[in-house]
Amino acid sequence: MKDTYLAKAGQTEAKWYIVDAADIPLGRTAAKVASILRGKHRPEFTPNVDLGDHVIVINAEKAVLTGNKLKNKIYYRHTGYIGGLKAVPYEKLMAENPEKAMMLAIKGMLPHNSLGRKMITKVRIYKGAEHENQAQKPEVYNG
Repeated sequence: MKDTYLAKAGQTEAKWYIVDAADIPLGRTAAKVASILRGKHRPEFTPNVDLGDHVIVINAEKAVLTGNKLKNKIYYRHTGYIGGLKAVPYEKLMAENPEKAMMLAIKGMLPHNSLGRKMITKVRIYKGAEHENQAQKPEVYNG
């Protein structure tokens, strides 16, 4: 009888991938990126080990929100003080800081524990088509 294979941390080499978010729904791009960060595209995927790769997201400002989400969807945060609820409509968020909107979407799709916090550090999001990570020799992800 064969034992189940469980990968160990540091056993695999992390690659760098580029994901282009232009004209693709924000959530669909975030789901793809979260899957790469978790390592689900690898045959040796283990849920409790960080085997994911690094991801560079370009053209975050060209990501689209379907339906009326751009006008109706609101990002909420709380300062921690009484009456400190802050609300920002996605129309304003996408206009001023599309990188943050993409980061929030990706972060929500990762595990909400120490492993997820470690995974989110492996994503770089850029507003335009230019990025600063040519030295890592990233390859375009088609999956």
